[in-house]
Amino acid sequence: MLQIDLWKRVLIILTCLGGLWLAMPNFFYTTVERHNDAVKAIELGAATPENEAQRGEWAEWLPSGLVNLGLDLRGGAHLLAEVRVEDVYASRMEAYWPEIRDALRPERATIGTIRLQPSPSDEVHVRISQPEGMQRALEVVRGLAQPVPSLTGVGANDIEVRAEDDLLIVTLSDAEKLASDERTLQQSLEIIRRRIDEVGTREPTIQRQGADRIVIQVPGIGSAAELKAIIGTTAQLTFNPVVSRGSDANANPGIGNKLVPSLDEPGVYYVIESAPVVTGEELVDAQPAFDQNARPAVNFRFNTSGARKFGDYTAENIGSPFAIVLDDEVVSAPTIQSHIPGGSGIITGRFSVEESTNLAVLLRAGALPAGLDFLEERTIGPELGQDSIDAGKIATIVAFVAVLVFMVLSYGLFGVFANVALIINIGLIFGLLSMIGGTLTLPGIAGIVLTVGMAVDANVLVFERIREELKTSKGPARAIELGYEKALSAIIDANITTFITAVILFAMGSGPVRGFAITLGLGILTSVFTAIFVTRLMIVMWFERKRPKKIEV
Repeated sequence: MLQIDLWKRVLIILTCLGGLWLAMPNFFYTTVERHNDAVKAIELGAATPENEAQRGEWAEWLPSGLVNLGLDLRGGAHLLAEVRVEDVYASRMEAYWPEIRDALRPERATIGTIRLQPSPSDEVHVRISQPEGMQRALEVVRGLAQPVPSLTGVGANDIEVRAEDDLLIVTLSDAEKLASDERTLQQSLEIIRRRIDEVGTREPTIQRQGADRIVIQVPGIGSAAELKAIIGTTAQLTFNPVVSRGSDANANPGIGNKLVPSLDEPGVYYVIESAPVVTGEELVDAQPAFDQNARPAVNFRFNTSGARKFGDYTAENIGSPFAIVLDDEVVSAPTIQSHIPGGSGIITGRFSVEESTNLAVLLRAGALPAGLDFLEERTIGPELGQDSIDAGKIATIVAFVAVLVFMVLSYGLFGVFANVALIINIGLIFGLLSMIGGTLTLPGIAGIVLTVGMAVDANVLVFERIREELKTSKGPARAIELGYEKALSAIIDANITTFITAVILFAMGSGPVRGFAITLGLGILTSVFTAIFVTRLMIVMWFERKRPKKIEV
């Protein structure tokens, strides 16, 4: 008997209405986008009359999720960056020297005096005055080694120690370098994502490419130069002891020290110890503020371990200068007046309000572990994006109209039912994209166009099967029921294979390929739903009202 239970009818209708409800904001894209931006700005404290007016343009009780437009539709910036993973090796070795020095000091009776020697960036060379004690020195330094925390480095230590005459050489192991490269890439990805999120851009694409490269695509940003300004700054913040201050740019800082310029005072250079007391990695917060002279500054706060180290050093070095160093430039070098136990302080300098805000953003997001080399950069203007949107609209409308006309001419009233289901299908796709916060790209529009063509396939299978059943002199109700039953397996098989392809494209692809895979996969799900349930519900409701003795498909 041709029938659908009441609860199923209600569920199908509610699903369709829910999808169309979620898709509705996309018909008022500009208004809803202004509303969303105003709400976000007000939440951040910018409750201006303009923002309040824009928030009121869209009712709060209405859905406000939008399909995000990708780089090729909205315009924006594209960067391909290479991470200088070797930078991390140098900083690791610099940080190792104080540990090595402190470990060898109690052994002076055996090994004599110890002196740091010039060495490659990924090694530490230490000369001992009594070579006969080298074996003991090797044992002590090897005791500092730690297991490599990765699956590829199981059983290996992070450092290797060897001797050459009176020279003790410490270097990172190959396993540690591999693990360090992986950590550096992952940390860089996360910090770039945080920095871009901090400035409120929409749906950036940030993906790893190869062993040491990162692709960054940010829709809606003005230029590639603006994007580089956001993410290109390393923002390595350190707090280093000051050895001396002078004006000689070519002064020899000595082993274990380095010469860095002053950011505020042109022509002034500081010699500081290479090994920092505290680093920006131990910061937990940074906020723009003003100093006691009402000049822009940045307040900072350390975590527990950073606060302890900061407090211990300030207690032991009252009266000594202490350099705050940002990307190898001394921001300020105040003299320690007293013990600072709280783990908080202020960075002052010749900042503008905008510069202090940007510095706080960079410090809060975290320092990039290594520098970036930009291998490729492109700016896509909004005009080109609008051309893509217009071309996509035309392609979708042409395909849509052609399919609608074909279905009506081929199947009459049943074709009209299929066309209504097709319209609902498109609405459901946009509703799902809005719900998951999906990004629509130009290939994504191609996926929708392809879905429009594929969406009627299931209905064609059903209608052709109904035709065949009618030829066997079965009644209309029985022919419709058998048409759906016998076409179901073919519909499921055909769509499952295409859906598997979409999943593989999403898993293995990146950027535009993923955009195509998302719309194709969602389109398959909604197409099957509308063909099996929505079209059938319309046919059943029509049949119950008309009770025709004969039907033509």
